Amino acid sequence: MTRVILSVFVVSAFAAAPDWPGFRGPLSNPSAVNSNLPDKWSKTSNIEWTAALPGLGWSSPIVAGKSIFVTTVTTDGAAKKPQVGTTYSNDYVAELQKQGLKGKELMDRVNARDFELPNEVSLHYFLYSIDLDSGKTNWKREFYAGHPPGGRHRKNSFCSETPVTDGNRVYIYVNNLGLFAYDLEGNKVWNTPLENLPTILDFGPASSPTLVNDLLVIVNDNEKQQFIAAFDRNTGKQVWRTNRSIHVQGSDRQTGWSSPYVWKNSERTEIVTIGPGIAVSYDLEGKELWRLGGMSAMPIPSPFAYEGLLYLNGGTGKPVAAIKAGATGDLTTPDGAKLNDFVAWLQPKAGTYLPTELAYDGGLYVLTNNGILTRFDAKTGAQTYKARIGDGGDFTTSPWGYNGKVFCMNEEGKTFVIRAGDKYELLDTNDLDEMTLATPALVGDRLILRTESHLYSIRNKTNRGQQ
Repeated sequence: MTRVILSVFVVSAFAAAPDWPGFRGPLSNPSAVNSNLPDKWSKTSNIEWTAALPGLGWSSPIVAGKSIFVTTVTTDGAAKKPQVGTTYSNDYVAELQKQGLKGKELMDRVNARDFELPNEVSLHYFLYSIDLDSGKTNWKREFYAGHPPGGRHRKNSFCSETPVTDGNRVYIYVNNLGLFAYDLEGNKVWNTPLENLPTILDFGPASSPTLVNDLLVIVNDNEKQQFIAAFDRNTGKQVWRTNRSIHVQGSDRQTGWSSPYVWKNSERTEIVTIGPGIAVSYDLEGKELWRLGGMSAMPIPSPFAYEGLLYLNGGTGKPVAAIKAGATGDLTTPDGAKLNDFVAWLQPKAGTYLPTELAYDGGLYVLTNNGILTRFDAKTGAQTYKARIGDGGDFTTSPWGYNGKVFCMNEEGKTFVIRAGDKYELLDTNDLDEMTLATPALVGDRLILRTESHLYSIRNKTNRGQQ
């Protein structure tokens, strides 16, 4: 027994830190310092390799060593295709109304088009390991098959949660289904089933897991019982669970899609979450530290920190706030009142619906789903510009930054390259001409980018062969 424990400790202690361990990277803020990262690409230029991905999943790629890990779901028969944009049902509703449909009959038709329900599909969930240098599949593992635990809106997928890795194992979280751990050779280490809890209107979940010390942490904000929980990453056993009771005043919505963030600051380590109506931070035993109200009823962007401040995006028409380390209690203040001492700054209506903002080169870049980019000074919150990006489009992917540039990719696969700084300047556009909602990984001099049906390694041609 002692020998087994020692072996586990040695592997854990000497495993290399993953290059891109989870959603939005090692700092939950997708940026990098590498002058060889590519600024320009297309389907035919600066593409090192392309790998076809079957099925559909909006989880982002993660990287450990020379392996990329990504999840996907295939469907027995045809799956409903994802749809660009967030208001696409309006034209369809108008068309049906012209045909004389109304009431329940109208909504049944809309739901049949826009939602995929559990009894309508039989699925196969896969974890893929893909070689970083070649794009070839090292292995794939089917970790679940059958009907999904809940439905999905066509904007979502049945596998939108991004896995996380510690360099020894890959941990998969499928909300309302379970947790799964695999080693880097594809051996299943453990599986912990979870109860099936409903999301609002069967929109489906998307919150990704995170790691801190020996804990795998998840948040499940649903319509029955919201909770945050921690599991032993070596065994999958639950260590603690804290039920959450958070919602927007005057609304019965309880579902959220924001991912938890581990904030290691100058005072302590805490787990920060954004739920319907409120942001809440917990210590490593699941006890509440502080909260801030005013968040959206449908929280999607995730918290993260940059240069000592924590950033919270409250959602469309709600605040973006910067929080100082060491906060306790309720930080919420009435509109127009002096901010709590732990709130460094707050922009009351700067929040966005889908993309999480980027902190880069002293600026906080906040991107709306319809292509409005606003830059704030990251320290003071002062707005430096607000501009529409090029010919726009719809945006879900988080913006990312490197080499003095900010990259904003729309849902049709077009990336707008913008000069970092206090004046808006569009430098270039790069088009892959395929739908994408996933956030890329930045690994060395490679940009690993997932579209609807492919995985790309984008790399300057002059760098190839230089390992």
